[in-house]
Amino acid sequence: MAYPVDAPPDDDRTSDSGAAHHMVNAEDARLIRESLHDPEQFTAVYDRHYTVVYRYVAGRLGSQPADDIAAETFLVAFRRRTSFDEGKGTLRSWLFGIATKLVSQHRRAETRRYRALARVGADPAVGSHEEQVVTWVTAEGLQPQLARALAALSAKERDVVLLVALSGLGHDEVAAALGIPYGTVGSRLNRARRKLRAALELEGL
Repeated sequence: MAYPVDAPPDDDRTSDSGAAHHMVNAEDARLIRESLHDPEQFTAVYDRHYTVVYRYVAGRLGSQPADDIAAETFLVAFRRRTSFDEGKGTLRSWLFGIATKLVSQHRRAETRRYRALARVGADPAVGSHEEQVVTWVTAEGLQPQLARALAALSAKERDVVLLVALSGLGHDEVAAALGIPYGTVGSRLNRARRKLRAALELEGL
C-alpha cells in the first residue's frame, strides 16, 4: 500500500481498519511471546511478514539482493526476539527497522542503482514497487526523474520517504522503526517531499 504525496498520516484510519490493525498487532505480539518458549512459532511471524519486507528491500536495492537481505532480517529478528517490546512499537515496525539497518549497509549500491535507473530508465514488472513509488510521488512513467531525485536525498530522508512509500507504515510506526521522535518523521518527510517536487519541477514535469 502506498500513500499519495499529501496523504495524512494513518492517524485518520477508520475505526474498522484501526481495530483490524490492533488485532494484527496483538496476534504478532502473541506469536513473539510464544516463540520464546517454542521457537517453531516464529515460522508464523516469517509467513505473515516476509513478503512485505522483501518488497520493501527489493524496492530499494532491487530483486537480486532482496532475498538474502529479507532472510537476514528474519534471522536477526529471531535471534533478538527477546528484545522485542510491544510497548515501544508494532512487530512490523521492528522488522522494518531491522531491514532498514541492513539496507543501510548497502547505501552506495542503492545510490548507484537509482543513478543507473536515472540514466537508462527501467522496465519494471507490472505492480512492482518501483512503479508504486513513481505513482506515490506523481504519475506513472517518471521513473528516471524520480530515481535521480531519490539518489540526491540524504540517507535519513530516503529512509523515511521510502518506509512510508514502500511499506505502508504510519508515521508512528516509522518513528518506532527508526528510533526517532514522531515529529522528526514528519519534518524529514516534508523536507524529502519538497526536494522530490523541486527536482521533478526542474525536469519540467
